[in-house]
Formats: sequence, structure tokens, C-alpha cells
Amino acid sequence: MPVLVITGTGTEVGKTVVTAAVAATALAAGRSVAVLKAAQTGVGPGEPGDAAEVARLAGSVTTAELARYPEPLAPATAARRAGRTPVHPHEVAEAAAKLATEHDLVLVEGAGGLLVRFDAAGGTLADAARLLSAPVLVVAPAGLGTLNTTELTARELRSRGLDLAGIVIGSWPEAPDLAARCNLADLPDAAGAPLLGAVPAGSGALAPAAFRAAAPHWLAPLLDGSWDAEAFRVREAPGAF
Repeated sequence: MPVLVITGTGTEVGKTVVTAAVAATALAAGRSVAVLKAAQTGVGPGEPGDAAEVARLAGSVTTAELARYPEPLAPATAARRAGRTPVHPHEVAEAAAKLATEHDLVLVEGAGGLLVRFDAAGGTLADAARLLSAPVLVVAPAGLGTLNTTELTARELRSRGLDLAGIVIGSWPEAPDLAARCNLADLPDAAGAPLLGAVPAGSGALAPAAFRAAAPHWLAPLLDGSWDAEAFRVREAPGAF
């Protein structure tokens, strides 16, 4: 897959750290990687955004950012309030396609969830994925409430004819509660797609070298890693099924 679109079931679910883990794992497998942040919000001029954070953690990746708006809002709202030109899905698709001619893998990280609006016409990351014919990886939280938002996201992807590559848990707790443990089996059932990884909580605070060494162990072979969903369930959730 030359382009992989990464979205979340909402905000603050670990998209950027998961994107970094996917990038680091692909780099370790010998692939060249580019990371495209379609619209960065909540970051001022000169401050490092999500793409820079991915590069810090993952290593030698090409980064690109199409637009930046200072307020931490949906891109369409942030662009309007800042009096700036919004990003449109076709621009995201064009930028990703160009990067794909020069890299083995292009990761397109969205803002918030799948249907967060980029522009006043209602363009979304889903529209960019459709233009690219690219699979979508969904980052979901571990605990209570995640099944509903994950299934809604999966249904929306399928209603648009988009390929749901799988689900990655963006922040797996050190001491998971019953809901999180049960969700290891329930998440793939709700999504109708495989669980492709679980990134430990706090991984973004690791030193870059430690992050890069550990990342392949958090992701499944489809994402170039060695993580095994069944072995993880047996270890992390004994007696939950």
C-alpha cells in the first residue's frame, strides 16, 4: 500500500504516536516513508506540529504540512476564524500522490475523526481517501465507549466504499480494566476488521531510540511489525473471554 490514511475515532486517541510507530516500523523494514499532515491546528508559527513529532520519534521521514491554523479547532472552523484558505480533499490527495512517486509509503494523518471538516463544502479526510483509493487505518482508545465510535467509523468507511485496513489501539494502559480487556475481542468484531496493534500508554515520551526499537513489537505483520493479536489477548486479558 503506497498510501495509508490514518484517522481516529475522535481527538486525543493517539493518532500521532501510532503514525510514528507505523513510520518507524516501515523504516526498520527498509522502506522510505513520507508523512503528510493535511491540516495542523492548534500550533503557532515555528512550533513543531504533528508531522515534526512523528519525525522526532520515528527517524528519517519526509514530512509535509499543507496548512496550519493557530486555534485547536476543526480545520474548517480554524481556517475561517483565522481568515485563511482552507485545505480541500483534492489538495490532500494530490500532495499524497506526489509523495508516493518518491517514497515506498506515504502516511496521511487526519485531524480528529474521519468526518471532521476541512472546508466549508464539507470536505473530509474520507473524501481524500476516496480520491486516493487508499486504505484507512483507524486509531481507537482502549476502554469503555470505544466500541460505539469504532463501529460508527467503520460503517461510514464502508458506506463510502473505502477499505478499512484495521484498528490500532492508540494507548494501551499498563493496568487495563475489564472493559479494555474485553475490547481486545470486541473491537475487531465491532469494526469488522482486524486488530493490528496496541501502542503502550506513554510511548510518545520514550527516547527516540527506544521508541524505534520497540515500535515493530506494537504492530501486526500487515504494518511490517511482529505483534500477534491472539498472543496479546492471552497475555493481557486472561479470563476475559
